[in-house]
Amino acid sequence: MEAPVIETCHVACCANRTPNVVSWSRGGIIAYGTCNSVALYDPQERSVIAVLNGHTGRVNAVQWVHSEDCALESHLVSGGSDNQLILWEVQNEKFSQSVVCKGHTGPINAVDAIYMEGSEILVASSASDSTVRLWLCSGNKKAECLHITSFDSGFMMDVSLSLLPGSRVPILACGGDDSRVHLYIQSNGQLQKALSLQGHEDWIRGVAWASIGGELLLASCSQDCLIRVWRLCAKSGTDTHAEDDHTIIKMKEDVFEVKERDISSVFAVSLETVLAGHENWVYGVHWQPPFYKGDKLQQPLSLLSASMDKTMILWAPEEGSGVWVEQVRVGEVGGNTLGFYGCQMSPDGSMILAHAFHGALHLWSKDQEKEGDWRPGVVISGHFSAVQDLSWDPEGEFIISVGSDQTTRLFTPWRKQDVKLATWHEISRPQIHGFDMQCLAMVGRFQYVSGADEKVLRVFQAPRNFVENFANISGMSREKLLTSSDSANLPEGASTPALGLSNKAVFQGDLVPKTNKKEEQFSSVSDQYQESYFHPLNMTEPPPEDHLLQNTLWPEVQKLYGHGFEMFSLASDSARTVVASACKASKAEHAAVLLWSTTTWRQLQTLPCHTLTITQMAFSPDAQLLLAVSRDRTWSLWRRNVPTPESPEPQFSLHTHTGKDSAVHGRIIWSCDWSPDSKYFVTSSRDKKVIVWGPCKLENTGEPVLPPEIKPCSSILDVGDSATAVAVCPVLCSDNSYLLAVGLECGRILLYRWSPSQETLGGHDWSSCAQTDILQSHTLTVKRLCWRPRPGRAGRDGQTDEESDFKEESSWVQLASASADHSVKIFSINTRAL
Repeated sequence: MEAPVIETCHVACCANRTPNVVSWSRGGIIAYGTCNSVALYDPQERSVIAVLNGHTGRVNAVQWVHSEDCALESHLVSGGSDNQLILWEVQNEKFSQSVVCKGHTGPINAVDAIYMEGSEILVASSASDSTVRLWLCSGNKKAECLHITSFDSGFMMDVSLSLLPGSRVPILACGGDDSRVHLYIQSNGQLQKALSLQGHEDWIRGVAWASIGGELLLASCSQDCLIRVWRLCAKSGTDTHAEDDHTIIKMKEDVFEVKERDISSVFAVSLETVLAGHENWVYGVHWQPPFYKGDKLQQPLSLLSASMDKTMILWAPEEGSGVWVEQVRVGEVGGNTLGFYGCQMSPDGSMILAHAFHGALHLWSKDQEKEGDWRPGVVISGHFSAVQDLSWDPEGEFIISVGSDQTTRLFTPWRKQDVKLATWHEISRPQIHGFDMQCLAMVGRFQYVSGADEKVLRVFQAPRNFVENFANISGMSREKLLTSSDSANLPEGASTPALGLSNKAVFQGDLVPKTNKKEEQFSSVSDQYQESYFHPLNMTEPPPEDHLLQNTLWPEVQKLYGHGFEMFSLASDSARTVVASACKASKAEHAAVLLWSTTTWRQLQTLPCHTLTITQMAFSPDAQLLLAVSRDRTWSLWRRNVPTPESPEPQFSLHTHTGKDSAVHGRIIWSCDWSPDSKYFVTSSRDKKVIVWGPCKLENTGEPVLPPEIKPCSSILDVGDSATAVAVCPVLCSDNSYLLAVGLECGRILLYRWSPSQETLGGHDWSSCAQTDILQSHTLTVKRLCWRPRPGRAGRDGQTDEESDFKEESSWVQLASASADHSVKIFSINTRAL
């Protein structure tokens, strides 16, 4: 089998902002919903091993189907806002959709599943159509809805399935907004209400069964901040009559009867304990998974809970007294975020995981040296809303992305000492804003400009603390990095004032701790509440979420005023002298490009030409030309004037543009890019067309003389869907043809080769090379594509000494993509396999 052309190198994505969306398998794989997909993450390898695309709405609930003998799972259930339930099946380590269950009329918010006789799977789902449904999925890939239980106008927040002790009768627990836990049993083909357990005083958010030595324990958690544990056990015939003895004080028992094949058995449910320790709504409970000790299956008495008070608590009964107490409490500190939506425990109980209100995963693992200590671990992170723009740094060592979640994030490969393959991680969050982020442009290695849904552009510069930590994690020399970024004047870090939007620089002097004398009086209120929340980090591994929220900000060095509407696109030239910016516009007066000097940050020029929003701009690699494409379906090309002693600052003038009659595109032009030799440029549009234009340089003359007429050089390429992003690879193919990546509205990415020497008639100049398959593609619009500025794979090149390895590495190129499905993906492409 030949190697694939496109390999997925990294996927950065976080969990959806709903409870029940994370599940940990006995095989150690964490499955979680991310936008419309289910991501499978391996916490040992620290990478996403697969992304399952099948839902057309947000995934709200994910659950592995655990088998009773703790074998590795082969099925996974997910439910989404598209009202569908999908059962996924694993075969030869490949996942496929096995069954799709349709029937709910509202978004599904909770699922659970157990194995029945043979290969049948019983699935319970709860949805916002106020019903809970039971489905039977059989081995022949068919699903049948067995029962529908309606709760009139109430909602069930969670469901949990188990089998009654000593029998194969399924019991279903539902918890919802009527503050009761409802128990249902399935006997003789009917779903019967067994009991309603009262006690909670607010909505029930989670329920979970555990089977312990012939009895069942049910944990329920609620918005009344309490967790209740109930015990369900079988009663023999003699027990039932002993109830009249009033001399014994014991917990009240609720009794119900089950008739199965004419045999009647009686079960009793009593309250085991009430756990109080959280100070806010408790959203999730999870029992430690059972494991084999010798040949006996053991269920540890250990319960994990997650709450909106930003903490997770591990509960267990004390030895001796049997009283349930809090064993461990872990949580997140700082940031202005809300708490946790749910929790999971690893199969061996050595790691615990919570997912937070902003989608971040928090992982803690047991400290091997210190008994009872838990320490934060490295875990995947990503944007929790659409990613709008991204850019590689000029050296191709890291990626910065901006998104509608109001954050700017920086990802880089982490080179560990003894591991050959580097894994990608978020190591800094330079900007946490109050507006949705829209665009960014790198200016040099450690400086960038970003625009959000506001009229101001903001310029950020990396602090010393980032440069040092970046050196640690990427394995580069710290001295080399610090000399490249004027280290003498660098601040240590940055912090955001409590009510502000601007990251303020924190210098070495600001970090000196004030001497704390008992009798010292605060001279002012501001002394009492210090502004600087920044604490310098010395990272040897990627930081956890609480550090990212607080200690990895970059200071803002400049604000640029000049636009009348929200920012939409940015570009910077390769010489790092000019930044071009454009904002949303419905009139010609606002649709001008503004040029800024990167040395003084003064506005240099206004370039009017378009009548509607400029969607993207690009400077040619030789920095002589500026291209802009617009919603008005035209493009404009500006050339840099020769500097004179009177005006040493760069000035641009209009060279040419397309008009109503010469515009080949009939809809909005979404994207544009330049060929690496600055000879051609390419545009892509909503009309599904991709066109190469040129030539912008005359053959064989050293002079930068522009040809009089710039016209389409290629045949029109129809890509079959709105082409929302296009990028030309900076490395030419072996036959001197250009490699283009085209991102579509449906989420697919296509690779084409275009050769200028070929005959354009009949479309022979285009050849399709590859495209992302269903598991690699995004599920929503591709917003931006960006090639790594040099050949090789980040985190791998520079490590090889041998000539053959170096040659092999230089045949790879990398492509980063940002999408509205909340993910940033990095693909490695083997140019030899093209």
